[in-house]
Amino acid sequence: MVRVVVAGAAGRMGQRIIHMVHGHPELTLTGAFEQSGNAAIGKDAGVISGLGEIGVTITDGVDSVIDRADVLIDFTFHEATVQFARRAAESGTAMVIGTTGLTPEELATIRMLAEKHFPCVQSPNMAVGVNVLFKLVEKTAAILGDAYDVEIVEAHHRMKKDAPSGTALKLGQMAATALGRDLNEVGVMERNGIIGERSDSEIGIQTIRGGDIVGEHTVYFAGMGERLEITHRATSRDNFARGAAVAARWVVDRPKGLYTMFDVLNLHTF
Repeated sequence: MVRVVVAGAAGRMGQRIIHMVHGHPELTLTGAFEQSGNAAIGKDAGVISGLGEIGVTITDGVDSVIDRADVLIDFTFHEATVQFARRAAESGTAMVIGTTGLTPEELATIRMLAEKHFPCVQSPNMAVGVNVLFKLVEKTAAILGDAYDVEIVEAHHRMKKDAPSGTALKLGQMAATALGRDLNEVGVMERNGIIGERSDSEIGIQTIRGGDIVGEHTVYFAGMGERLEITHRATSRDNFARGAAVAARWVVDRPKGLYTMFDVLNLHTF
């Protein structure tokens, strides 16, 4: 059995990940932790997540459980994620990272640590359907080319801290790469006032926040006289948590390095 420790165990994603790990035939939950001061510390992780008692207590900080882990699953906050990666590097513990909002510098640090010290799956979205969406957008952009404008709209719950979502940015990157563009140069994240005509090269990414929306992403390919829309709607966090569990089982058998869900799902040749 692969020993799994879950970061942010009392959060919405942490609770669902605990469910998926607990139900996976090849994974066992051996640790769960929260940041200092969290009210869940000292409580049973199963009780917090709705499973009932499972004999795993939520503890204070990564150091309290890292020695119990073959793999650490982290969907927390970008600054904390880098700290966890440094600790995983010291112990040689595999990681699955679904945290969004990572800066280019933080991603570079995680890549460097993984390549030297441990195997790591990092993706802004672990859901199988979303990763298929990434590839569909890449293929569609390559086929339609410059004759179609690319616009992305994403919607999430009112508590989400980063914008645009990591998934929306990845969608933009997939389209931009297929079109021979750099999203850092052509991405338009907001529009307001007298902005003039849309440029041919820009890729728009617009954000909606409200209520309890789990996650919705629509990519528009707008041409003259027709429009193609590709949409993914998540109605449960279980899709992300299930993908994380699959990635956790997969990554422990890999050499050191940074991987994506394309590797886990064998989508590179799709």
